[in-house]
Amino acid sequence: MHLTTKYLSFLFLTAALTASAASVAAAAQEVVVTTGGDHTRYYDRNHRDYHVWNDREDRSYRVYLGERHRDYREFHQNNRREQSRYWTWRHSHPDHD
Repeated sequence: MHLTTKYLSFLFLTAALTASAASVAAAAQEVVVTTGGDHTRYYDRNHRDYHVWNDREDRSYRVYLGERHRDYREFHQNNRREQSRYWTWRHSHPDHD
């Protein structure tokens, strides 16, 4: 009986950890929509709007990185937190071309 309880406890713990890890992984993904052309759209969850990634946006992103003294890294390679920081900065710098 004792061995069965340990086994069931292990199974429930494994299932709980797997379920929580899967939900975290799903929540961490940014919504990326490819438009008809060469540009990609990103959904900004904090501001609840979409941004088309084009040459203009890339220039603004490079200014953002320069202000923070960071090397260039493609935007889609950043984690969700860093992408969110950029969109917050972008909303406070709307005229930045």
